[in-house]
Amino acid sequence: MSDDNTPSSRVDARRETDPDAPTPGKPAQDVHPNPKTAPDPESNADKDPADWVSGDEPMTGAQASYLKTLSEETGADAYRDDLSKAEASTLIDELKNARNEKR
Repeated sequence: MSDDNTPSSRVDARRETDPDAPTPGKPAQDVHPNPKTAPDPESNADKDPADWVSGDEPMTGAQASYLKTLSEETGADAYRDDLSKAEASTLIDELKNARNEKR
């Protein structure tokens, strides 16, 4: 019986979805040596909060402050003290979209 939630199985799952990941028997794709000067430096900036290593940690002070501001701007009762970094990030994105749709 295999456990699909082991560190190695999660790495294998990410490799399956990463077009730049080396595959046995296939040469690795060229990776720009400096992501800051790569042709598309934002390509590695978007990462699903569910995949964050620190996503389960409590939200940061900056996230809490921004959530309070966005809650006030949108009229949403969205702020909670017990949010994780990943939950706060997702909620921030949702509230930013709601705010922008109102404009």
